[in-house]
Amino acid sequence: MKQLNILLFIFITSIGYSQNLFKATSGEISFFSTTPMEDIDATNKLVKALINADNNEIVFMATIIGFHFKKPLMEEHFNENYMESDKYKIASFKGKILTPVDYNVDGKYNVKARGTLNIHGVDQVREISGELLIKNNHIELVSAFDVKLADHNIKIPKLVMKNIAEMVTVKLNVNFEKK
Repeated sequence: MKQLNILLFIFITSIGYSQNLFKATSGEISFFSTTPMEDIDATNKLVKALINADNNEIVFMATIIGFHFKKPLMEEHFNENYMESDKYKIASFKGKILTPVDYNVDGKYNVKARGTLNIHGVDQVREISGELLIKNNHIELVSAFDVKLADHNIKIPKLVMKNIAEMVTVKLNVNFEKK
């Protein structure tokens, strides 16, 4: 968690002292995959995120060990065997919202962000769509996108290939307030 706060601090200082900075106050990132053998889903409520309304920069960070599963053994395998959370502690996205947004006008905005998604130490440039709901200087951001495990060098042993999907759906729902 300390490392996550340090990275967030570096991001804040790199974007300057914006008057239009929105900071995540609550939210979650979850993922889901399905196979004929079993479904796998996990949720992380320790999300750190910022939106700089002056230049549309956006950043999300989540600790890997912050993902929790219904089955403790799944969580253990996820951290030790697949995500190697002792080595790759954080997943992140840093980019820019490409769609014009007036952060001073309440409403729904269908947006697209382009940036770098880092999972398991591997950067992938992605365009991710979502929806911003702005109301009274509060923002809710909702998004869903797919991540192919192989794109981030996450290896699945042949022995359990039928239990783990090659693609997972990531969902994000985060609330922001003007800082």
